[in-house]
Amino acid sequence: MENLDFKKKLTIMVAVMSALLFAALNMTIIGTSLPKIVADIGGMDFYSWVFTIYMLTASTTAILVGKLSDIYGRKPFILTGIAIFTIGGLLSGFSNTIIQLIIFRGIQGFGGGMIMSSAFTTIGDLFSPRERGRWQGLMGGVFGVSSLIGPTLGGVIVDNLNWSWVFWIFLPVGVFAFLMILRLYPQVEKKAGEKIDYFGSITLAVAILSLLLAVSWGGNDYGWTSIQVISMFLVFFVSFSLFLWIEQHVPSPVVPLNLFKNRIVSVSNLVSFLSGVGMFGVIMYVPFFVQGVLGRSATVSGLTEIAMTLSMVAFSTIAGQLITKTGKYKHFALIGFLLFSIGLFLNSTLSTESSLITLIFYLMICGIGLGLTMPIFTLTVQNAVEHRYLGVVTATSQLSRQMGGTIGVALLGTILNARMGKQLNEMSIPTSLEGMSIDPSQLMNPSLLMEPGEVELIRSHVPHESIAIFDQLLSSLQEMLSASLSSVFLTASIIIGLALIVTGFLKEIPLRESNEEKSM
Repeated sequence: MENLDFKKKLTIMVAVMSALLFAALNMTIIGTSLPKIVADIGGMDFYSWVFTIYMLTASTTAILVGKLSDIYGRKPFILTGIAIFTIGGLLSGFSNTIIQLIIFRGIQGFGGGMIMSSAFTTIGDLFSPRERGRWQGLMGGVFGVSSLIGPTLGGVIVDNLNWSWVFWIFLPVGVFAFLMILRLYPQVEKKAGEKIDYFGSITLAVAILSLLLAVSWGGNDYGWTSIQVISMFLVFFVSFSLFLWIEQHVPSPVVPLNLFKNRIVSVSNLVSFLSGVGMFGVIMYVPFFVQGVLGRSATVSGLTEIAMTLSMVAFSTIAGQLITKTGKYKHFALIGFLLFSIGLFLNSTLSTESSLITLIFYLMICGIGLGLTMPIFTLTVQNAVEHRYLGVVTATSQLSRQMGGTIGVALLGTILNARMGKQLNEMSIPTSLEGMSIDPSQLMNPSLLMEPGEVELIRSHVPHESIAIFDQLLSSLQEMLSASLSSVFLTASIIIGLALIVTGFLKEIPLRESNEEKSM
C-alpha cells in the first residue's frame, strides 16, 4: 500500500478518518446525554456500566484485532468494525431499559475497538515512518474535534429532540466511511503459515477484562479489599501468567513477547500508560472543580475544557508536521511532558478563590503539552519493529494508553475519596441544621455541590435564621473538595513527571524512509 499514488492514499485516509470520527463522536456525545437518557429509561444504579462495558469490549477487541489484521490485512476488520459499531448505535437508540442500552453499547465497543486499532495501523501501511508524524497528528486532531462537537451536540439533541438521535445522528458518516473503504481500500493476501493463537487470545481477553473490572469496581461499586475486587485481581494474575506461558510455546503468538525485548517498544508503551493516567485524569476531574468548587454549570464546565482541547489539537497537528519535516521526535515529547506536568501542578494550586480564567490558562498549558506528545509514541513503536508486526505493536500502544487511563482514573478517584473522607470525618453538622426535615447525610455529601437544583431544594427547607450557617457549610464542602482535587492534580503531575523521566531513556532512531527497510 505504500506504493499507491498520493491521491489514492489521501482518499483512503479521508475514509479512515471519517470512520475514526464516527467512532469518536459516538463516544463523546453520550457524556452530556446520559443523565436525561437514564431519567427516561431508568436504571441509575447501572449508570456507570454504559461507559464501563464499552471500555471493556473496545480494549479487549483492539489488542486481538492487532495481530489478526497483521495476518489478514486491515480492510476486513475496519469494515467489520464499522458495521458492528453502526448496528450497536442503531440498537442503542431503540433501548427501552438500561440493561438493553448496556448490551448495545457493549456491541458498539467491539466495533469501536476494531476501528481504532485498524485506523492507526492503516497510517503505517500507507506511509513510511518518516511521513507518519503529520498523519498521527491529524488523527489526534480527529479526537479533539469529536471532544469539541460531541458533548455540546449531545446536550442540544436531548434538549430539543428524542434522545435516540444521539445514537442515530452520525450513522450516515459510518455508512459513508464503509462504502469508501469498501471501494478504495486494497485487500492483501493472507500471510502463509500464520495460525490464529486461540488459547493466547482467550487468556489475554480474560486478563484484560478481569483487570479492568477490578480497577473499575474498586473504590466505587465495591471496596478495594472486597471479595469481588480481590477475586478479579486473582483471575487477572492466573490468566495473565497462563497467557505468558502460552505465548512462549506457540508458533504464532497473538502478542509476540519478543517485541518487548525491544527497548523502544517497552519504553514507549510505559510512557503511553503513564500519559493515559494524566490525560484521563485531567479530563475526568476538571469538571469536579468547575462545577463543585466554582459552582458553575455543566455547560460552562464543557466550554472550559474546550480551551485545553483546542490547544491540544493545534499543537498535535503542529508537532506532527514538524516531526515529518525534521525526522526528530524525542525533544517534542520531553517538552510536551514538561509542560503537561507543569500545567497539572498549576491546577493543584487552584482554590475556591481562583478564577475561571486562571483555570483556562492552566488547561491550555496542559493541552499544549499533551498535544506535543500525542503523535509520538504510536510512531516510535511502529518505527522500531518490522512491518509484519505493525498491527500488533500499534494495538499494544493503544491498549497501554487506555489501560493507563482506566487504572489512573481509579487511582486518582481513590485519592480523592480518601482525602474527602478524612476531612468529612472531622466535620460535624451545625446544631441549628440538625432538626431539618432533610436527611443530614445529604448535607455531608460533596456530590451535592454538583447538583445546583438539589442545593436550592435543600435551601428552601432551611429556616431563614440558619441560611448563613447553611451557606457556610457549603463553603466548607467546597474547600474540602478543592483541597482533595489539589491532591489529585498533584499526583497526576508527579506521574507525568515520571513519564518525562522515562522518556529520557527512549532511544531516538532515524525515522525510516520506507516500510521495506528493517527496524534498527
